[in-house]
Amino acid sequence: MILTDTHTHQYYEQDPEKLTAQMQRALDAGVERLFLPNVNVRSVPMVMGLVEAYPQNCFPMLGLHPCDVKPAADGDVGFYRDELAVLKDALGKHKIYAIGEIGIDLYWDKTTLAIQQEAFREQIGWAKHLDLPIVIHCRDAFDEVYEILRTEKDEKLRGIFHCFAGTKEQADKIIDLGFYLGIGGVVTYKNSGLDKVVQALDLSNMVLETDSPYLTPVPYRGKPNESSYLVHIAQKVADLHQITIEELARITTENSKNIFSI
Repeated sequence: MILTDTHTHQYYEQDPEKLTAQMQRALDAGVERLFLPNVNVRSVPMVMGLVEAYPQNCFPMLGLHPCDVKPAADGDVGFYRDELAVLKDALGKHKIYAIGEIGIDLYWDKTTLAIQQEAFREQIGWAKHLDLPIVIHCRDAFDEVYEILRTEKDEKLRGIFHCFAGTKEQADKIIDLGFYLGIGGVVTYKNSGLDKVVQALDLSNMVLETDSPYLTPVPYRGKPNESSYLVHIAQKVADLHQITIEELARITTENSKNIFSI
């Protein structure tokens, strides 16, 4: 059985011994493919360091997270135009498999919507130019994200709607645009309602993810997440569709190969 974690920040663990232990637990659990989303300039070497250590298992993505799309402040490197320039330059220096994670987040700061939209569109342009998928972060911003995807839609636009936790109607809209849904720990939460949505959707439209160290699935909710916990997400989705976890792993890993071409 080979499971694919299509979205994990496993590289956030900077204690070498703890990181090695986490990676070994993931591999022992059958999570042999880990896709690592970048968030800003500072995380690039962290992503690439883990890729270098596990070249057969870890695959990098590059992008500017919407929460890091910030206006200039005291010359801080967080100024989004500077960050975008550095990341764009990095695209020519590293083999990557997607642009991400990118998108819009209105949970923390609604005042930056205009520049988040600008950064999102610009990075979609990178993906189209490089013929790469995008990995979308969307929080409290479904309509805003969907409108950009709808207007940018063409034969090259594709990818994953990361950490999907919306309605069946929203899921159908995303699928109709040719995107896959990233299903994570929320599906294991008792009152999330996501289990009913996932049960009503075809598995051909889904991939699995942890978003570690966030959104830890039951039974470890409340503790830091890690990629080895993907098995609990996989088992929940398999149970909802009344298939074995081995079959679920096969389907979702194949879906990930269709997206990332590896």
